[in-house]
Amino acid sequence: MTFDAETAENAGTADHQDPHANDAAPYSGGDPYADYRTGDFPFTELVDLADRRLGAGVVAANDEFFAERENLLVRERAVFDPEHFGHKGKIMDGWETRRRRGADAENVFPAPEDHDWAIVRLGAPGVIRGIIVDTAHFRGNYPQKVSIQAASVEGSPSPEQLLSDEVKWEELVPPTPVRGHAANGFEITAERRYTHLRLCQHPDGGIARLRVHGEVVPDPEWLELLGTLDLISVLNGGAYEDASDKFYSSPTQIILPGTSRKMDDGWENRRRRVRGTNDWVRFRLAAQGAIRAVEIDTAYLKGNSAGWIALQGRNGGADENAEWFEIIPRTRLQPDTLHRFKLPAQAVVTHVRLDAFPDGGVARMRLHGTLTDEGATALRARFQQLNG
Repeated sequence: MTFDAETAENAGTADHQDPHANDAAPYSGGDPYADYRTGDFPFTELVDLADRRLGAGVVAANDEFFAERENLLVRERAVFDPEHFGHKGKIMDGWETRRRRGADAENVFPAPEDHDWAIVRLGAPGVIRGIIVDTAHFRGNYPQKVSIQAASVEGSPSPEQLLSDEVKWEELVPPTPVRGHAANGFEITAERRYTHLRLCQHPDGGIARLRVHGEVVPDPEWLELLGTLDLISVLNGGAYEDASDKFYSSPTQIILPGTSRKMDDGWENRRRRVRGTNDWVRFRLAAQGAIRAVEIDTAYLKGNSAGWIALQGRNGGADENAEWFEIIPRTRLQPDTLHRFKLPAQAVVTHVRLDAFPDGGVARMRLHGTLTDEGATALRARFQQLNG
């Protein structure tokens, strides 16, 4: 695990250092994000395993006196209203616990081991590559430190089961200082498949948002039971690899479950001005699969959908020199419309590339088919390795 460099520089751990060194200045009016501190975290290109659209949820917390735990997974960035107060005090857009106290009048501060916690169920279990603990608008009331543990528990465990001694929690981030009103990034190097996280605040405070970026690792037994499935869906292990342009929104959204609900809930690029060029996005299937039908949806993209698309495939795994071949030739698209394509013959691929001509947006893409025997074997091997 490596901590964001700027955070590490500002976040001292020695007892003699100022415990308020990471505070943000009190809000003084105007844009509340004007003094927000962020960083460059390459892992944010990966899918958010804790996205509510994938089925994630905050299943339990020991305290949520000032602000509800569910706010941690809200898709939009946190908002701040300086005049918004309730009967319990300032209403914050995040998860905020009450102030901890010591045992008695002689010990007014909480014990060193005291902390608050929340348990998050990942929407898509997988390998975690990076975590963002966002303390936006928590300027002097953020936790002094955070720690994060992870566990792998199959099925649909209750909070009581997750809190039992039978569950083995592995430490991904030890108690580490964080900054107030900032994006605090943690790179994770554990090569394991996890289903749940436990986010801890030491000793108390508020966190606005939690993002858990990584690679989905589906259960191969479940996929085999399904038979025909969406081979490119994030939930089934599909992953975005690269794109010509991601100016307005992430290409990962093309392979999210469900239907688009608004214009920015898909992939939209900027207007292309260089003739003879086009935009494209490349995806990797969880394993080798045989595609039999394709859906391309331009929902909510009315004046900015792609004019034409073409779909190519490659059956090469890690071999980048494997030849690309045509799956769907250049085809006109209609705005705000679901398009369905029946393939004349199944296409066996490990990767696909969607081309948009000359530019424009696509809301969703589905590749319906089955895993090949080779693909199913490879997926089972990876699953066993990451659950070993």
